[in-house]
Amino acid sequence: METARVLVAADKFKGSLTAVQVAERVTAGLRRVVPGVRVETLPVADGGDGTVAAAVAAGFERREARVTGPLGDPVTAAYAVRGTTAVVEMAEASGLQHLPEGVFAPLTATTYGSGELLLAAADAGARTIVFGVGGSATTDGGAGMLAALGARLLDADGKPVGLGGAGLADLADADLSGLDPRLAEIDLILASDVDNPLTGPKGAPEVYGRQKGATEADIAVLDAALAHYASLLGPEQARLPGAGAAGGIGYGALVALGARFRPGIEVMLDVLGFAPALERATFVITGEGSLDAQTLHGKAPAGVAAAARAAGVEVVAVCGRLALSPEALEGAGIRRAYALLDLEPDPAVCMAEAGPLLERAAESIARDFLA
Repeated sequence: METARVLVAADKFKGSLTAVQVAERVTAGLRRVVPGVRVETLPVADGGDGTVAAAVAAGFERREARVTGPLGDPVTAAYAVRGTTAVVEMAEASGLQHLPEGVFAPLTATTYGSGELLLAAADAGARTIVFGVGGSATTDGGAGMLAALGARLLDADGKPVGLGGAGLADLADADLSGLDPRLAEIDLILASDVDNPLTGPKGAPEVYGRQKGATEADIAVLDAALAHYASLLGPEQARLPGAGAAGGIGYGALVALGARFRPGIEVMLDVLGFAPALERATFVITGEGSLDAQTLHGKAPAGVAAAARAAGVEVVAVCGRLALSPEALEGAGIRRAYALLDLEPDPAVCMAEAGPLLERAAESIARDFLA
């Protein structure tokens, strides 16, 4: 394959390598075996954390804004702009990464800063906003976001309800008439790999609350409060796919902002220019930290592999941990996967040495497919 044109389109290895670093390490390993190989890199993301970084790597301009963090303290959040398109990642404002080690606020964490980040994108001239939702510290149904955008969520005394999901139990009046009028003119795309409804057995509190520090009692409080909230704003939208994304911020975007839900990886592949890059490629390398059952449900490697298979381009994957059978990989359109744990079985060492190990894995790919 002397004329091989390799496209490296992988997500981050969470906790060890960014998507950009994954691409750099894979490229270095390939070139150690095939020095003249043509490599194009397109770091990808599925709407969760790392989405802004992937957009910047694809040529978007990185911007920053000071916004309200999930605990109410100011944080610096990044977003990305190219022309009239912006990529906003809710985790940049309202994500778990903004919580101190071991500190959770399941009942009171707010998405207010995510609304401020959307306003910053509107101020930057965005007419299309890709709103990547995932990795949230919040379960407030997007109520904080809507308040930042001009909504008035009031209790029976006409006072704003408390921050977070628990405060919504006191909601008596939801006045959306003060929402920033620019929002009506913006195409807001809700990009997520989560299709859960807002409440119930598959809802945001039950499925994702525990990872945000919620006890069983907290989950019951949040589920009831969000159901009450939805009864005032629109119960039908609470059942839509994506309503439960990122602690229900998906619901807030769908019911009040006219957002349209799309699988995050599909949106991001469009935004990043994957299709033309794929046309230039004869071989694709994708991957993420853990290739497992979740990968098959809308994660970046599955999206990349599906698109490549449709174009008749062979795909292999790199990962830290492999928990898929060869049959499952084949079903997803991935010819073979190269796991770092196969090179270094100690997980702690594997994560610490992920970069050099990934270069070794890429050398194996080059020998097996390109040399």
